[in-house]
Amino acid sequence: MLPIELRPEGSADFRAVEELTRNAFWNHHAPGCDEHYLAHILRESSDFVPELDYVAVHDGKVVGNIMYTRAKIVLDRSGEREVLCFGPLAVDPAFQGQGVGGALIERTKTLSRELGYKAILIFGDPEYYSRFGFIPAERYGVGTSWGVYIISLQALELQPGALEDCAGYFQESGDYQIDPEASAAFDKGFPPKEKVSGLPSQERFQWIIQQTKPRL
Repeated sequence: MLPIELRPEGSADFRAVEELTRNAFWNHHAPGCDEHYLAHILRESSDFVPELDYVAVHDGKVVGNIMYTRAKIVLDRSGEREVLCFGPLAVDPAFQGQGVGGALIERTKTLSRELGYKAILIFGDPEYYSRFGFIPAERYGVGTSWGVYIISLQALELQPGALEDCAGYFQESGDYQIDPEASAAFDKGFPPKEKVSGLPSQERFQWIIQQTKPRL
């Protein structure tokens, strides 16, 4: 476990967080990435939860970050259930595999519970997030807003029974719908990086998003 300090993100961390997020996600899911632009715009989102915006610091350097937004499940039985969503979760590539991401998740899970939130839903690789107690949202009858169950939609109850009788569809903040032109313009403010395709992480991502079934 890398020795780190976990603390709230401050304005002086913004650029460092955007840089490490860019480095963490570049060519990971697809050639290039948008996650650093997402980190940039989420701070101004009405759905943003600043109390859960945390950084990991090692030897004076910001090496990880996690950001949360409010989201909801639109219930089949009518009504809504407020939940949390996090992302991006980013760790500087030089410090990945040393427990930084897990520490950020565990700290903010505890804080989320203390703040009174009852559940977290995310889109992510189940192979990774299952380590932290996340299970397929399908088990609670929760699917996507486009009408499918997908293995990448993962759920975690912060309070026992919080997602019982919550069958419906997950609706994340609209700020996760990235404008590609705005993202490309923002990226011009960073040093050029080569976009590469055909990487194993990209193939894994494509496989994951194809693992769906209709939500009847």
